[in-house]
Amino acid sequence: MNASTSQDRFCEELTALLPRLRRFARGLARDPADADDLCQQTVERALKSRQSWQDGTRLDAWVYRIMRNQWIDEVRARTRRSQTFTHEEEGADIGAPGDLAAENLVELGNVGRALARLPEEQREAVILVLVEGFAYKEAAEIIGVPQGTLTSRLGRGREALLRELGEIA
Repeated sequence: MNASTSQDRFCEELTALLPRLRRFARGLARDPADADDLCQQTVERALKSRQSWQDGTRLDAWVYRIMRNQWIDEVRARTRRSQTFTHEEEGADIGAPGDLAAENLVELGNVGRALARLPEEQREAVILVLVEGFAYKEAAEIIGVPQGTLTSRLGRGREALLRELGEIA
C-alpha cells in the first residue's frame, strides 16, 4: 500500500470516528463548547502525529488516548490559571415532537447530569465501556490503568449512577 492510500484510509477512518469522539468529548468536558474545542484539538493532534500511529492497530483507541491526554492537559492548565469551570444548562433542544420524545429528552438530561456528577475516574470508565462499547482491556489501555482498576471504577460508577437516578436505595 502506498503512502497516499494509507493517508487517505487514515483520514477516512478518523472522519468516521468523529461522532464517537464528540460523544466522548461531551462526557469529559461536560460543556458543549469545550467538548467541540477538545474534539477539534484531538483531530488536529492525531493528524499531526499520524506517523506515530501503526497500521493494523486500533485507530479509535489511539485517538481516544490522545483526547484523554488533551483533556488532562486542559484541566491542569485551567487549574494553574485559577479559572473556574462554569457549567451551562445540560441538555440539547433538538426539536423532537411528542410527549415520548420530551420524556426521553428529560431522562437523557437526568442521566447526563448524573454522569457529570461522577468523579472523573468513574466517568471515564463508564463512558468508555458503557457508552462507547470498549472492552474492559481496551478501556484500561486508553486510560492507562490495570484492567482490575478499570473494573473497580466502572462498578463504583454504575452504582453511583443508579443511586443518583433513584434506581437503587
